Amino acid sequence: MRLRTQLSLAFALVALLTAAAGAFFSHTLIDRQFKTYLANQQDAQALNIVDNLSLQYSGLTDAWNLEAVHTLGMLSLSNGYIIKVYDREGAPVWDAENHDMAQCRLLMADISLRMEEHGTGGDFTAHEFALRQNGQQVGAVSISYFGPFFGSENDFGFIRSLYILLPAVGLASLLLAAAAGFALARRISLPVTESAQIARQIAAGNYGITSAGESSASELRNLVASVNHLAQALARQEKLRRRLTADVAHELRTPLATLSAHLEAMIEGVWEPTAERLAGCHEEILRLGKIVADLEKLERADNDDLNLDRSPADLLALARGVCGNFAGELAQKNLRLEIEGEAVTVPVDRDRIRGALGNLLSNAVKYTPAGGRIRVTVRGTAAAGVLTVEDDGAGIAEDELPFIFERFYRADRSRHRGSGGTGLGLAIVRSVAAAHGGTAEAQNVPGGGACFTVTLPKD
Repeated sequence: MRLRTQLSLAFALVALLTAAAGAFFSHTLIDRQFKTYLANQQDAQALNIVDNLSLQYSGLTDAWNLEAVHTLGMLSLSNGYIIKVYDREGAPVWDAENHDMAQCRLLMADISLRMEEHGTGGDFTAHEFALRQNGQQVGAVSISYFGPFFGSENDFGFIRSLYILLPAVGLASLLLAAAAGFALARRISLPVTESAQIARQIAAGNYGITSAGESSASELRNLVASVNHLAQALARQEKLRRRLTADVAHELRTPLATLSAHLEAMIEGVWEPTAERLAGCHEEILRLGKIVADLEKLERADNDDLNLDRSPADLLALARGVCGNFAGELAQKNLRLEIEGEAVTVPVDRDRIRGALGNLLSNAVKYTPAGGRIRVTVRGTAAAGVLTVEDDGAGIAEDELPFIFERFYRADRSRHRGSGGTGLGLAIVRSVAAAHGGTAEAQNVPGGGACFTVTLPKD
C-alpha cells in the first residue's frame, strides 16, 4: 500500500474515531444536561406556584381569593401541575381534581404517554409545600407533577434537532478532516516518494539526478537534502574511483613497461645484460615495490584504529625529532625550517604520527622553492592538540582542495613520479588522523603557500 494511501486512511480513521467519540460524548452530555434542566425548571415552576398562591390569602378578612386561586389552578393544570390548596386547619380550599376530574385525567394520560414515547420512565408524584405570609403559615398546597421530569413537544423537538445536528456536524467534520488529511498526506508523501525514486536511480548509477522538492517539515527537507548530498557524494566518489583506477594503472604501467622493454632487449640479444642495465631493471622493481608498500601503509592506517599503540606524547618534541631527519634535504634546497609552539601532551601512536608528519614535511620540501621557508607549529586547545605544517610554495588550486587527501590524487597532473610521489602520502595522513579520532585539513595561505593542519583529541 502506498504511503499516501496509508496516511490518508490513517487520517480518515482518526477523524472518524474523533467524530464518533465527540458525537457520543456530546449526545450523552446534552441528554444529561437537558434532563437536569427540565427537572430544575419543574422545581422552579412549583416554587413559583407556591409563591403566587401564598399571596391569595388575606389576613385582614381571614379568607382566600378563590377566583384568583381558581385561575392559578387552571393555569397550572394547563402546564402539567395538579394542585390542591388547604387552609391552616387542613380544610380543602380548592382542588383541581374536584373541579375538573376529566381534564386532570386527560392531562395525566397525555403527559405519561408522551414521556413513554420518548423512553423516559416515571410517574406523577405529589409534593407538599407550606403557604406562608410574613413568616406565618396560612395554608398548604399539594402539587402533583410527572417526575423525575417532563417536557413539552417543543422541548423534545428542540432536543431532537440537536441530535440530528450533531451527526451532521460530525459527518461534515469527518469529510473536511479526510480532505485535509489527504492533502497533508500528499504533501508528506511527495518528497518521500521522490526521494525513493531518486535513490533507485542512484542505485542504478545515475548520480547526476537531484531533487528540488520543497516541504514545510524540517525532517522532510533534511531527507531531500540528504538524498541530494548522497547523490553528489557518490558522483564525486565515482569520479575519484575512476581517477584512482587510471592513476594506479599509470603508476604501474610506467615501471612495468620500462622493465619489460629492458628485459626483452636483453633476452633477444639487442642489449648486453650489463650491471648498469640490470641496475636499471632493479630500480624499476623497487619503484613497483614502493607503490605496493605505500598501499600497504594506507591499508594499515585505515584499519589500525583498533590497534593503535597509544601513549602520552609531547607533539612539539615529536615534531622536532621528525624535522631533524630532513636536515640533508633542507640544506640541499637551502630551505629554512622554523619550529614553534608549546608543549602539548596527547595520547597517540608515536610511530603513526611520526610517519604522518614525515609525509607532510616531505611534501613541503618538494613544493617549496629553493631558499623558501617551512614553518611547523604546535599548539593546544581545551580538547585537542593542533599541529600545522606551512610552506611558501605555489599553494593548491581551490578546486583541488576538496580532493587533496584522496588516494593517488595529485593536484598537478603533469608531475612525474620523481617529484610528485604516488599520491598516497596525504591519504595516509588523513587516515592516521581519523584513526586517532582527529581530522586533517588543507588550505591555502594568503600571499602564497599551503597549510596542512592535523588535529588530535586529548582523550
